[in-house]
Order: sequence, then structure tokens, then C-alpha cells
Amino acid sequence: MQLKNSPKSGGGIVDLNRAQVEHRASWMALMYQEAENEGFDMESATRKAIRKMGGFHGHLLKTKLDSNSSFEVFKTAFFNGIAIKTFEMDKFEVTESHLTVEFNYCPLLAAWQKLGVSEEKCAKLCDIAMDGDRGIAAEMGYDLELTDTIASGCNSCKLKFVKK
Repeated sequence: MQLKNSPKSGGGIVDLNRAQVEHRASWMALMYQEAENEGFDMESATRKAIRKMGGFHGHLLKTKLDSNSSFEVFKTAFFNGIAIKTFEMDKFEVTESHLTVEFNYCPLLAAWQKLGVSEEKCAKLCDIAMDGDRGIAAEMGYDLELTDTIASGCNSCKLKFVKK
């Protein structure tokens, strides 16, 4: 399987942001791989740390929003213009009970591909990285459903935030 992950747009601040995301993703992958090479089981610890980071960012976001904020308010606060362009997000659907969005490009995956990480490991790293978004969702009182990912061979990543 050949993972499809090519940006369709970019330039300026978007490329700079993608480079920053790739830099962090490279750290994640290399630390994970080196620890595994040393015989450590990294998945559990990495998931916990990234989920904790997501919870931290979710808490910061939550303090900026009214406790009764709608998904439209959450969408505006969480998905800013640069993030939308960086990940080429589209197909937003906002209702009272959920928010869905599709990501059509992933700079994290781009970094892992540049490092020569196997497709199987890319899919695992992607799911681990999504624990950050799961932590944000949990802090906001939402569940996060992740149905498709580019790293598992799909054309896009499909995220759905659902009120608990």
C-alpha cells in the first residue's frame, strides 16, 4: 500500500507551520524508535504522555470558552485558519450534538515518511498522536471518534467530536 499524503496548497506561514509540526513529529518518532531499540515498551508511556498533553491544552481551551459553548464556538476556537490550511481541513459539519471535520494532509505523517518509518509504524504513531486530540476532547466533555486516517491508507482523516 502506498500512503497518499501530498499537500495541495501551501506557502508562507502554512509551510512554516507544517515544518514545525514535522519537527515535533520527528522527535516523537525518533524517541519512540530509539527507546524501542533499547528494549523499552514505549506505547503505553507515550500514549499517556500525549493524552496528558492533550488534557493540558484542552483545559486551556476550556477556560477560554463558556461552559455552555456550542460546537460552532469550539470549532472556531480549536480550528484556526492556519491549522485549517496546514492540515487542509474541510467538510466541517456542526450540529448541537457533534462536530465532524476531514483532514486531507498530515505533516506528522509527512515527517514519518521522510524518516523512512514503515507504513505499519506510521499508522501506530498516528493513533498515538491522536491521543492528544482525545485528551482535548475528554477535557471538553466530548468523545472523539476517529473513523479514517491517511496513515492507515484512507484518503483523509475523519474526526468526529461528540457530546457525552
